[in-house]
Amino acid sequence: MKKVIFLVDMLSFYASVEKADNPQLQNKPVVVSGDPKKRSGIILAACPLAKKCGVQTAEPLWEAQQKCPNAIIVRPRMQRYIEVSYQITQILEQFTDLVEAFSIDEQFMDVTGSQRLFGDPVTIAKKIQQAIMEGTGVYGRIGIGPNKVLAKIACDVFAKKNDQGIFQLDHTNIQEQMWPLPIGKMFGVGGRMERHLERMGIQNIGHLAQFPVHLLKKRWGINGEVLWQTANGIDYSPVTTNTHNHQKAIGHQTTLPRDYETLEEVRVILLELSEEVAQRVRLQNYRGNTVTVGARGASFEYPTGFHRQVKLASPTNFGMDIFQAAFKLFCAHWDGLPIRSVGITLSQLQPADFYQLSLFDFSLRKEHLSQAMDTIRSKYGPTALVRATSLTKSGQAFARAEKIGGHYK
Repeated sequence: MKKVIFLVDMLSFYASVEKADNPQLQNKPVVVSGDPKKRSGIILAACPLAKKCGVQTAEPLWEAQQKCPNAIIVRPRMQRYIEVSYQITQILEQFTDLVEAFSIDEQFMDVTGSQRLFGDPVTIAKKIQQAIMEGTGVYGRIGIGPNKVLAKIACDVFAKKNDQGIFQLDHTNIQEQMWPLPIGKMFGVGGRMERHLERMGIQNIGHLAQFPVHLLKKRWGINGEVLWQTANGIDYSPVTTNTHNHQKAIGHQTTLPRDYETLEEVRVILLELSEEVAQRVRLQNYRGNTVTVGARGASFEYPTGFHRQVKLASPTNFGMDIFQAAFKLFCAHWDGLPIRSVGITLSQLQPADFYQLSLFDFSLRKEHLSQAMDTIRSKYGPTALVRATSLTKSGQAFARAEKIGGHYK
């Protein structure tokens, strides 16, 4: 039996949830946006009525208001969106046990074995749309394909633009439907790769599909072959329920409420982020070997910043170990210009159950201390224990504790 994969995507998810929860917003242009006073004033979601006025996701709120003066601005409620996303997952699991979350508003489904129960792929897709609408009030678009990459392209390029909200893309119609698309429309091709490919004379997906694969591999290695396979509708990755069970890295990034200009200010936020990363790593029973620090400058016209990493002498999940490596990296690569955002990641994760003991780093003592801190924070909240530096003007621990994914709950 041929594989049948769905990519289910929610229309303007955050805005749709707000309209479903508040019927008075139904026929009005709604945008979900952060607080412009705290540098988070960008559009996170815009309903179709707002999009008709030209409002786009990720643009500044003030620009959106100029395009759509009568738009109703709603502050994000991340906890609510997570709850609805989980509710949608439960609905999808009524049709198949193979449901894989791709993002908060996108989920893959393998319905190959469900056709005997629910009908052909388009019939199943319609039933899923109806179930999601009845259960949550949110409208879902569905891309259908024989694999994940074609299902994704079917949804993003075609299903989102037709009245039915459903489109099937497979090897019988990719030459007609997918190959004429500009190369930038292909899943996995970002802006930089698009420019590289266009300079090679590859203007659309069909050009890439027929380009000699050995030349792509020579230039980009395995990634070149993946690009060629995607253009030809080839993808062997299965829909799996344990995608997020084996993380390769855990990190935190934050946009600062103002430009941080001194090393002492940045030191405070690096310490807070290090502690947050370490706590998450311990919670998932990992240790990591590599610390990565990224920073972005305050100027948009002349962007500055860096992204550097260092490998540790031994794997760790202790906040101060991560901080010391991160701070050393930052000091070595910072150009001294004001900083707008900063992030820390611990990668090359491995199970924490087994690790090499050292005679010099007092791992057991640090482990007991970390366990005690985790227990207190778990019982009394993330700000039950904070470092004294978090009480300074540079500290963001209390503000971040009220957020999920960088936005207020």
